Amino acid sequence: MPLTFTLDPAVTPDLRDGVLDLWADVSNAGGAVGFVAPVSREAIRPELVRALAQIAEGRTRLLVGHDESGRVAATAFITFNTHRLMTHWVWLYTVMVHPEHQGKGHGRDLLAAAAEAARGFDGVEAIRLSCRGGLGLEDFYASCGYKEVGRVPGAIRVAPGDDRDDITLVLPLN
Repeated sequence: MPLTFTLDPAVTPDLRDGVLDLWADVSNAGGAVGFVAPVSREAIRPELVRALAQIAEGRTRLLVGHDESGRVAATAFITFNTHRLMTHWVWLYTVMVHPEHQGKGHGRDLLAAAAEAARGFDGVEAIRLSCRGGLGLEDFYASCGYKEVGRVPGAIRVAPGDDRDDITLVLPLN
């Protein structure tokens, strides 16, 4: 079943808890979303609070995918640039699909929904995102139309002796 995507859903306690559960489940399944397993919901909560504050300030938009049972199954945070010379592109952060829903095309659907949302933002011409190397994520993003434009070797330390590249990709929206 396809996911139902909503841009800027009301931030209710259920939504907040659903995003927190998703973030923990994705992280603990080995997903590269800012944490390394094992991680608790409580360790993730401060990052979610920061993201929700940015949403409240209008600096970030939230895209959520719900499954057929209404559970939060996918998210992406779309963040606007505040620098006056960079307002023509947005950042895509914390792109997540629940492990139970992976391998079904929902990641592609999430990225397509994010691109469609960004096309609706005044003056936005591109999306940038970064990903952790060593997992093949850059290949997935490339298959969705993103182009690698930069790589910093060893910039992400997931554990002592385990440094990964920080890879930047861009999707033109025209």
